[in-house]
Amino acid sequence: MLAIIGGSGLTQLANLEVTRRQVVRTPYGEPSGALTFGTIRKAEVIFLARHGYGHSIPPHEVNYRANIWALDSQRARDVVSVASVGGIRADLGPGTLIVPDQIIDYTYDRKGTFYSTTDHSVTHIDFTFPYCERMRQRLLRAAAAAGEEVVAGGTYAATQGPRLETAAEINRLERDGADIVGMTGMPEAALAREIGLCYAAIAVVVNYAAGRGASASGVRLDDILAVSQKAMARVRNVLDYLVTLDGD
Repeated sequence: MLAIIGGSGLTQLANLEVTRRQVVRTPYGEPSGALTFGTIRKAEVIFLARHGYGHSIPPHEVNYRANIWALDSQRARDVVSVASVGGIRADLGPGTLIVPDQIIDYTYDRKGTFYSTTDHSVTHIDFTFPYCERMRQRLLRAAAAAGEEVVAGGTYAATQGPRLETAAEINRLERDGADIVGMTGMPEAALAREIGLCYAAIAVVVNYAAGRGASASGVRLDDILAVSQKAMARVRNVLDYLVTLDGD
């Protein structure tokens, strides 16, 4: 079953025919909210709003372990993360959709593993390629079928938040090889890998990162909502086609 984790700008799916909602208890505390079960084009889907359905949970306080565990417990096997990001590269302006293939993690003090107690032996996962390539290719094929232009590949810099970055920090991220910057990519991707979910992301560039483009003198937060609303409609279009594609 496909699970969709909605980020800022996507706290609900207009194209989801809801059948039920279920509160899931986990060994790691409460998820961001009840899981919403439904169908898109008759395909079963689970939806979860990462920041809560009222968008009240900041990125550094999201219970990523509970969210991923809850989805896995309901037999989700494929997961699409929808995330709002800032564009670092000059060609990644507001409204761009991108399916990243790499992550650099700058977060701290987040519970980033299911293997943090003495109940488990020391466990390592291969994270050379942090996103599930099968799901990445499925997203790219869905975008093509939907007629939506997306950028195939890029490096996501995951920062702590909730504040936005300084211009100097964005310069550093660029030197490190980052193309976009967001606050929720980690530890979500690593936890999905640990638990065995096929996880990939579709990121929406809602603003230029600090010091870049129209954000050269500051990020205009009021402009983000309008960009996000238009771009999320395109994301929903991609998801509408995604469910019709073979998962192989």
